[in-house]
Amino acid sequence: MTYEGVLTKMQTEFGNPIQYYLVFENSFLHLNQLLDKELEISFQGYQCLQCGKKKKIFRQGFCYDCFMSSASAGDWIMKPELSTAHLDIEDRDLAYEKKVQLQPHIVYLALSSEVKVGVTRKTQVPTRWIDQGAVQAVPIVEVPNRYLAGITEVALKNQYADKTNWQKMLKNEVPSVDLVQERLKAGNFLPKEVQEFYAAETPNLFELHYPVLSYPKKVISLNLDKSPQYTGKLSGIKGQYLLFQDGTVFNVRTFEGYVVKIQI
Repeated sequence: MTYEGVLTKMQTEFGNPIQYYLVFENSFLHLNQLLDKELEISFQGYQCLQCGKKKKIFRQGFCYDCFMSSASAGDWIMKPELSTAHLDIEDRDLAYEKKVQLQPHIVYLALSSEVKVGVTRKTQVPTRWIDQGAVQAVPIVEVPNRYLAGITEVALKNQYADKTNWQKMLKNEVPSVDLVQERLKAGNFLPKEVQEFYAAETPNLFELHYPVLSYPKKVISLNLDKSPQYTGKLSGIKGQYLLFQDGTVFNVRTFEGYVVKIQI
């Protein structure tokens, strides 16, 4: 069977294991059903997720022009502490920024390659943790806007990593850590502005299980620009990565906006 379309990040459904779907305009693939099957991925071209033009993708599925102008690619996306909608200050589109920034956000600890601090909108729990390949996660505080979440994350970066070591995550090299205890420690480092939102009682500890038959011992990243055609047997899915039997890994999110053909 052949499927063709523009790559966007895999859609997920929380379960044991997590269910993964690759969604195209007129079809979709339930990837869990393809474990231990051979897939051929062929690069066909580009299509910007913003303007829809067949222009080379620059970042995050956008062509250069859209990345530099789109409200959904502002610096505050990656650096929540730069959020200004709560002050009525526009970055690129105040209406959009208010919609995204002025809603409940969670600052959390997640365990993927090590203990990591991060920020997500409350509506993105547990999707955000799944996308990172975390095996456990626990909320620290829920705050009413993105700015407060951002300054909390900045304060906690002195104690915890803020990025995932993707190679360790994919090889399932996860340390044994008590996230509940780490959350209690984190409570001591919160900025004054958010201390009122912290509760000593621990919320639910999330456990995440991925559909993986075997983890690679060494990972080789598939780059469609350099290797436009690849064939391999799917051995697992974790985070936003497809894992193949030969150690090749494919980060679907990195190649959003790429048009591909997938043959099974």
